[in-house]
Amino acid sequence: MAAPLLPPADRALARPSRRVTAAAAALAALVVVGAVGLLEIRPPRPRPADAPAAQFSADRAEEHLRVVAAEPHPAGSAANDRVREHLVGTLRGLGLATEVQDTVAPEAGQLSGAAGGATLARVRNVVAVLPGTAPTGRVFVVAHYDSVQLAPGGNDDGAGTSTILEVARAMTDGARPRNDVVFVLTDAEEACLCGASAFASSHPLAQGGGVVLNLEARGSTGPVIMFETSRDNAALVGAYGRAAPHPVGTSFAVEVYRLLPNDTDFTAFLAEDFVGLNSAYLDGGANYHTPQDTVESVDLASIQHHGDNTLALVREFGSVDIAGLTAGGDATYFPVPGGLVRYPGWLTWPLVLLAGAAVGVLAWLARRRGRTTWSQLGFGFELWVVPIVVAPVAAQLLWAGLTAIRPGYAELLDPYRPQWYRLAVLALTATIVLAWYALIRRRTGPAALAISGLGWLVALGAVLAALAPGGSYLATLPALATAVGGIIALLVRPGSVWAVVAVTAGAAVGVLVLLPTVVLLFPALGMAMGGAAAVFTVLLGIAVLPVVDLLHPEAGGQRGLATLEARRAAAVPTLAAGLATLVFAGVGLAVDRFDADHPTQTHLMYALDADTGTARWLSRETDPQPWTAGYVDGPASIADEFPALAAHELLAGPAQAANLPAPAVQTVSDTTTAGVRTLRVRLVPQRQVRLAALHVDQTTATVRSATVAGVPVPVEPTDDDRWSFGIVFHAPPPEGVEIELTLAATGQPVALRAADASDGLSGLPGFRPRPADVGIVGSHSSEMLMVARTYRLPPA
Repeated sequence: MAAPLLPPADRALARPSRRVTAAAAALAALVVVGAVGLLEIRPPRPRPADAPAAQFSADRAEEHLRVVAAEPHPAGSAANDRVREHLVGTLRGLGLATEVQDTVAPEAGQLSGAAGGATLARVRNVVAVLPGTAPTGRVFVVAHYDSVQLAPGGNDDGAGTSTILEVARAMTDGARPRNDVVFVLTDAEEACLCGASAFASSHPLAQGGGVVLNLEARGSTGPVIMFETSRDNAALVGAYGRAAPHPVGTSFAVEVYRLLPNDTDFTAFLAEDFVGLNSAYLDGGANYHTPQDTVESVDLASIQHHGDNTLALVREFGSVDIAGLTAGGDATYFPVPGGLVRYPGWLTWPLVLLAGAAVGVLAWLARRRGRTTWSQLGFGFELWVVPIVVAPVAAQLLWAGLTAIRPGYAELLDPYRPQWYRLAVLALTATIVLAWYALIRRRTGPAALAISGLGWLVALGAVLAALAPGGSYLATLPALATAVGGIIALLVRPGSVWAVVAVTAGAAVGVLVLLPTVVLLFPALGMAMGGAAAVFTVLLGIAVLPVVDLLHPEAGGQRGLATLEARRAAAVPTLAAGLATLVFAGVGLAVDRFDADHPTQTHLMYALDADTGTARWLSRETDPQPWTAGYVDGPASIADEFPALAAHELLAGPAQAANLPAPAVQTVSDTTTAGVRTLRVRLVPQRQVRLAALHVDQTTATVRSATVAGVPVPVEPTDDDRWSFGIVFHAPPPEGVEIELTLAATGQPVALRAADASDGLSGLPGFRPRPADVGIVGSHSSEMLMVARTYRLPPA
């Protein structure tokens, strides 16, 4: 039998006699817990150049960084040759056996092949070996040393490259490890992951696999996050949690990354059944792939974080039995003060069931104690849909409004100074939750809303357990902890301070689990997806709701709740959060202005059809910014003329034809046997280029098989109306690339479309330099200059 329903004043989970004091103490405790949790994921302070030799020093790594990131150095460029010479000289100077793997390789997994064909590159990987004393396998420490065509690559991936050089120095200074350690500095990652593909699939040292530590950066600051693992990662994560001095990583990040269409060199190693960990720092994404990615933009604290963890992990994996690193299935893990919480993945569903049981007991007990009814619980569960849906929508609308005020944000991965906007999203979410709570709390009851909110956490935990098990803890653990805290609060003496302690302790678990996730989601996804952070902020609100309830006068057992003073007091938290939203957004607009150091980002390229002598400016911007609008005037399809660029529409405008030579197609041999024509041609750029391409017109020939520079490439069906097959070759050698095509003989000429591309528009007729506050977007086609020509080869 349930007790009679208590008056509204007494329906909270915790009803302290001194509400104001209890509220202040509980909120202060949660703030401290949150601050300590966030401090745990900060990168460490950089160590100076005179740090002990056995330690990693960011200042020592910076000396290499200044060489590596002195200028843009894409694969195949003279600048990249200079970087490679520094790497080889440094590693050999450490006494390591060092070689350059010079080969042609296809893209890892054919991730973005052209027109139904293939992407390849000539790559020159730098490989150095520190032999182990009694190897059970090999540890591979990987970063790419090439940059995009626009950026010096201070962060991407000069940071990883310089980290490896400093780690190699530290490893050669002390005792040798048990296992072989192989330092792999890959080429052409930016172009196609081809360097990693070449090493992982064909280098002798890669035979038999091993454990890979890949070092990356997609920003310029922030903590280094271990965001990707191989499958069955329990042993790997256990080693990471034991050895890394600053472990920042979550199994939720791994689940999310597995669903995204993003790739790094780690992808190529996974394709060859290696095991390992992928780490990067992500904040400061506005500089990603842009000319602003300089040495000066690098946060040495992030490099120190990279180095401390990498050096410790190399020593850890260098001492264990490599064969045992694939046991145990996937683990669930997340950072807390003092280390990394981790537990076996098989506990995911038991924890969901335990959390559901705890919430069920809490609901039953609350009804028995007269705090709520089943109908109120059901009504509260339905009402929670409002903030869960409205908060992320409002966050996206906020960003849409900010982008309308600052159209230049549309081309940025994240604003240059995003912190104020992130705070605005958090404050906006708090406003929505608090306003919703204040409006319906009296009718539904605080206990009903707290418990029904936990029901949502359990439901979400179950959904995640089914779809993304590594993320289930984000809902399950806060639900379980808060429910247990609520049960204790209901069992102790009414009005006791221990009830407040119990619900505060439960809420603290939610803060520890969810607050770092919210903070890390912003740089990981950018402000354009701020709604994701808003969703998890609502979940955090559910977890701490019993403590938030102490802010309301009704929670203190007062009578006369309908008084105007009580209603005004209940509205204060909402008004404060709403005001904070406006202040944070306003400050963000005031401080995050475009200037020469923080320019707007524009996209422009140039394409010349040598057959007709016509040229066009092209841009991928959907709503061209003022500078770009001076070149393009409307959409155009360029798939027929320039299949190497894209099949989708771009914005285009007329341009003056430059005096530029098209690539040559030279026939090496042309034979026909039994109805099969074998055509060998050489594609030879006539100028210094970054890539070259060749496409076959399917109206003139059907390609059955193809080989590029001796490498067989797939021939797959395509929906393209004209181009049945194509290849894009990055970093082509001066002598060109030999391509062999096996065709169905038709007795007709074969039409081949040859193209090549270089970088830099400043010398073109009609080009007007950008103003100081107008920059270049971090795209692989920005500033591209492409020339194409059709060749018709008659039958032999």
